[in-house]
Amino acid sequence: MTETSRRRRRSTTAPADLSPAQRWSVLAIVSSALLLITLDNTVLYTALPRLTEDLDATPSDALWIINAYPLVIAGLLPGSGALGERLGHQRIFQYGLVIFGVASLLAAFSPTSEVLIAARVGLAVGAAAMMPATLALIRISFPIERERNVAIATWAAVSLVGMAAGPIVGGLLLEFFWWGSVFLINVPIVIAASAAILLAGPANVADPARRWDWVSSAQIMVGLSAAVLALKSLAEPEVSWVTVIVAGVVAAVALTLFARRQLRLMRGPGGGLEEPLIDFAVFRNRAFTAGVIAAGISIFTIMGIQLAGTQRYQLVEGFSPLQAGLLVSALAVGALPMSLLGGAVLHRTGLLVLIAGGIGLSTSGSVVSAFAAWQDSFALLIIGLLVVGAGLGAAMSVASTSIMGNVPPRRAGMAASLEEVSYEFGGLVGVAVLGTLLNFAYLHLFVPPAGAEHLRAEAPAEALQADDPAVVAAGAEALDGAFLIVLVTVVVFLAAAAALTALLLRRYTPGTPSQAYPDNH
Repeated sequence: MTETSRRRRRSTTAPADLSPAQRWSVLAIVSSALLLITLDNTVLYTALPRLTEDLDATPSDALWIINAYPLVIAGLLPGSGALGERLGHQRIFQYGLVIFGVASLLAAFSPTSEVLIAARVGLAVGAAAMMPATLALIRISFPIERERNVAIATWAAVSLVGMAAGPIVGGLLLEFFWWGSVFLINVPIVIAASAAILLAGPANVADPARRWDWVSSAQIMVGLSAAVLALKSLAEPEVSWVTVIVAGVVAAVALTLFARRQLRLMRGPGGGLEEPLIDFAVFRNRAFTAGVIAAGISIFTIMGIQLAGTQRYQLVEGFSPLQAGLLVSALAVGALPMSLLGGAVLHRTGLLVLIAGGIGLSTSGSVVSAFAAWQDSFALLIIGLLVVGAGLGAAMSVASTSIMGNVPPRRAGMAASLEEVSYEFGGLVGVAVLGTLLNFAYLHLFVPPAGAEHLRAEAPAEALQADDPAVVAAGAEALDGAFLIVLVTVVVFLAAAAALTALLLRRYTPGTPSQAYPDNH
């Protein structure tokens, strides 16, 4: 081991010397920031129609107002984790807060759609800086494993609440204020969190000896951004296949180059670079891999059901955006208590029960939801969604623990980045795959009534908002069938994930210690 490596180990793995009050204060601070990040991912769903009208935005502008945020976040996440290890996670968290706050002000008072898109990019930059740092700061601040399990479970619960509450918060604010209020609420929380992390946070531990591999960061930023663009384009009602193909090719090339570079750096120093941006050796750890799968499938399920459920109940049942948001919030209601409980009982149950068992419970809940959709039982659907949420809450509560607890502390930033990417892509794949499936199934199930055979309803809204009651009835029947197909597909994906994680975690019984690879692996 080189002298530089010895210095690095001493400087980055020293335990945080924080009192219990300080440790839990850090959790509250990073959780408040995480709440803002996840809220901003979905808060515009209800505000978009009004801001589109006020800013005279084109359909393309509206698309980029929504897409700019996840697109930039996904591209920047891996590099920001590595940058946090070089500059210190507390410092990168503070930088992210400031950027997020300034961008929120710009977004709230944007005079044009172009300015709002630029502000959304700024929000994404701030969010991408903060997201890996939130988990890394928990990893650093909680050296006691049992406390850390509870802290990470709380982090997961806050993420779920933010994701589910976005449309509800947006709908409530629009009842009383203008659309800019959905961004303005970020500012006081940013100011309070910025001051609090300076007072109660751990000392910033930087690692100047660690070089930031900007080439790898650029490669994965281009690759992930292109992949996100391809997935988002697939989810549009009118798919631009040129965009999908070009973005897909760019993603494949950039990610291949990235992977080749990481493998080369894993085999040797590589011109002074001691570590790859992503160390693929971590995936040899079965618990780490199972955690990534659990994180991805959880968000895949939540985002997919939210998308299909809100469309079905707004278009067929006439729910308002707020009512539809409250409906799908049943997922979060079921998930929240189980998410908090999971971290508290992990030391007794082990990863197998909570991850594989939780996903298995969600599978059964999805079966109930599908049966409810088939029988058109609203009460049974709510029960099914609560069970789905409970299972995903149990799995998500310890997915992050499974990821963060199976890497050495000095690679906390890398692990947090990989976890955030798995969440981001799980949601994007859920929206793309299940959103496309919903429209595809609707198109093939829609049977125009007699006398309207010429009608070709490309999207559910076209038929369900028609003047002819027979056309509306045909559209509702087709959308009901498409919703059922989406729920059955969710059952298949969840069952496969439950089986795979059970296989990976079959030896992770209560008391199984962390199996993080050593610092000098």
